Amino acid sequence: MRRRRKPPEPKSSAPRWMVTFSDLITLILVFFILLFSMSQIDIVKFRAIADSFQQKQILEFYPSVIPFEKPSGDPELEMNENKEDTREQRDRDLQELLTEIQAYLKESQLSDVVVATRTERGVVLVLQEQALFASGEATILGASYPFLNKVADLMSRIPNFVKVEGHTDDRPISTYQFPSNWELSSARASAVIRYLTQEQGLDPKRFIAVGYGDTRPIAPNDTAENLQKNRRVEIIISDPSYEEE
Repeated sequence: MRRRRKPPEPKSSAPRWMVTFSDLITLILVFFILLFSMSQIDIVKFRAIADSFQQKQILEFYPSVIPFEKPSGDPELEMNENKEDTREQRDRDLQELLTEIQAYLKESQLSDVVVATRTERGVVLVLQEQALFASGEATILGASYPFLNKVADLMSRIPNFVKVEGHTDDRPISTYQFPSNWELSSARASAVIRYLTQEQGLDPKRFIAVGYGDTRPIAPNDTAENLQKNRRVEIIISDPSYEEE
């Protein structure tokens, strides 16, 4: 009797490495299913995601398939609104500072020698020579300390830059310490900043000192009264929106 041959086993259509790879993918899938099942699901957001895929909204209309709790509007509009809010806040800060200084001047009876106004440059304090210095000198008088202390306290509440300008009349000066009005006006502006920074602790980076000598009078140098007006120190608490030429 002839023995029947055993038919050869059919060869697998997939290579062996693919079987191993399939097992690995299956295990990873099971792992993530377990993680998903143990997590807390926001059913509302889950349904929103599912519906978005069905309605194809993810590619057509919405940058996100999950609605924001506080949806934002036009980014450019919001940026402009934030800038406007910041500008208004800075304006209020300067106005409050001006109001407090004017009230202090009235209370201290200093309105004759110190004038506080609001211009496009910011809050401008004009201090006549006698409010700060002896004639021809750049050493701050002790009587002016209370006012400068008040100004320093108010300036410590806002971050605005401060420019201090020294001005003189057109009468020449020629001393060992001050060969001309340029040196005198610059020294006076620097003395004010030195007091505000060293004695009152304000940040020196906020300040700039400028001496104009007699080049920027506010009155003709033809009378004693006008000469006195021109001998002054101006403290400008700058408005950030103002660009000086």
